Amino acid sequence: MNLLVAVVFLYPLILIAISLWRSRSVKSHEDFMVAGRSVPVPLLVGTLVCTWIGSGSLFGGAGLAYRSGLSMLWFSFGAWVGLLVAYFIAGRVRRIAEYTVPDLLEKRYNAAARLLGTLAIILAYVTIAAYQFRGGGWILSIVTDGAISPTTGMYITAAAIVIFTVLAGMVSIVTVDIFNGVIITLGVLFALPYMIYEVGGLSAVVQQLPAGHLTPLGGHNLLWVAGVALPTFLLLLGESGMYQKFFSARDESAARKAVIGMVAGVMLIETALALLAIVGRAAFPDLMTETSMLGRAASETIILHIARHGLPVLGGAVLLAAAIAIVLSTGNTFLLVPSTNVSRDLFQRFFSPDASDRQMLMVQRIAIALFGVFALLLLTQFETVLSMALYAYSLVGASLTPALLAAFLWKRVTPQGGVACIAGGLASILGIGLLSRLGVDFTLTMGGSEFDFAGSEYIVIPGVLISMTLLVVVSLLTSPSPEEKWAPFFSGAGEAT
Repeated sequence: MNLLVAVVFLYPLILIAISLWRSRSVKSHEDFMVAGRSVPVPLLVGTLVCTWIGSGSLFGGAGLAYRSGLSMLWFSFGAWVGLLVAYFIAGRVRRIAEYTVPDLLEKRYNAAARLLGTLAIILAYVTIAAYQFRGGGWILSIVTDGAISPTTGMYITAAAIVIFTVLAGMVSIVTVDIFNGVIITLGVLFALPYMIYEVGGLSAVVQQLPAGHLTPLGGHNLLWVAGVALPTFLLLLGESGMYQKFFSARDESAARKAVIGMVAGVMLIETALALLAIVGRAAFPDLMTETSMLGRAASETIILHIARHGLPVLGGAVLLAAAIAIVLSTGNTFLLVPSTNVSRDLFQRFFSPDASDRQMLMVQRIAIALFGVFALLLLTQFETVLSMALYAYSLVGASLTPALLAAFLWKRVTPQGGVACIAGGLASILGIGLLSRLGVDFTLTMGGSEFDFAGSEYIVIPGVLISMTLLVVVSLLTSPSPEEKWAPFFSGAGEAT
């Protein structure tokens, strides 16, 4: 027990110490935002994997696998498909050599697209950072047997992530994420075979699982599959942290090679986490009906439960270190990205075009701290990590992703179409969510089943339909953009329009 507590507190301190050491190399705002555009492939792979494998996977995805079985992998499958698409645009993103996704939006569309894109990123990314705080609170509460409450643990986690991010930005993130990636991989790949052995082997695991737990759909239908796969697919392709890290790559080749490594790493770790949670269902079936952590579903803490009660002390310590790595590495990226948007896409672009590096760094660091506070306030609005994840993913996926993909794949898209797409996606997700809270019913019966299109699992569907319709229709009704507007996004691509 003492070793577990030591790991939980010492590992973040080690990472902060590394961040302090690396902060000495931050000489400019560019260093803080994109690490001087000098990140090699191994570090880029590590930080891309660690950014994607966050509390959404550790808690929301693992909890879904515990409850639903293998069908949870549809949640991950959307991101895997998105990664294949990302491979083909990663080189072009690096060639354009901007700093943020709103930079790309203004370059392809206009200033209104930059402003709306910035709003979408801030709302979604602060939400994603928030459930990293919640995850850290759970870790601290479980490992101390409740001596640290989940609420206190959230505050401690928030402070650690804010301090870590403020110190050196992207430079520290890409440095420590190579350590985090190794710890995550070792922790999960040790725990999975050990737990299978402890339960009595694969046959014993299968016998203790509910019927349908190992089937592809797990009793769900194809609309459910679309509801859980679309948000991750769309978020991956609109994930500003990924684009910002492409901007950090040494060159176009490094960006594309890093995507290959990211595909392998994400598929391995997400599949292993899902399988570990499924084995956890056989080992600890009582979590299905229990609640913990301020009344939240106990099933979302299955990975932590395994670390605390299913593994030997050393194995549990490594898995807990992996959980901490997941929370910290994702939390710092999802604070860095919106703070970069504030400093560059709002402050410099609209208020102080001639701002010095010192002023830009100050604004960004203040924004990181303020977003940390805002993220804590958001935690009161959602019941589970999974619902927070899906709403945040849907917000990005419905507003940013269609406009970003069109920028790289469709020469005919116009500034008006891009702006209408982003605005429509934002308005639809926020509007449906607000109206639902006011009592408006968005439930439809299809094929004998009811689907609540205001719920976190399905809200992305109307959002994407609205934003993509606006993108296409408005673009076709307005004058085509001149070649100089779209050429940088296609130059040297060798792809058909």
